[in-house]
Amino acid sequence: MTADPREGPHVRQLLGAYVLDALTAAETGAVTRHLGTCDSCAADYVEVAQAASLLALLDGDELLE
Repeated sequence: MTADPREGPHVRQLLGAYVLDALTAAETGAVTRHLGTCDSCAADYVEVAQAASLLALLDGDELLE
């Protein structure tokens, strides 16, 4: 599942929006396809998804601290 970095751009900059389901259908498809071929971006996706799930456990007051 490792892509050659010369094959095209990576999707790291889109991962936050991808995790939050805030991309267009075309962008979501492109990110999904890329994650299936790039170990580096797939690992970054896991980290972003974990961070987003942990943020969901905080309430508003905790975020202001």
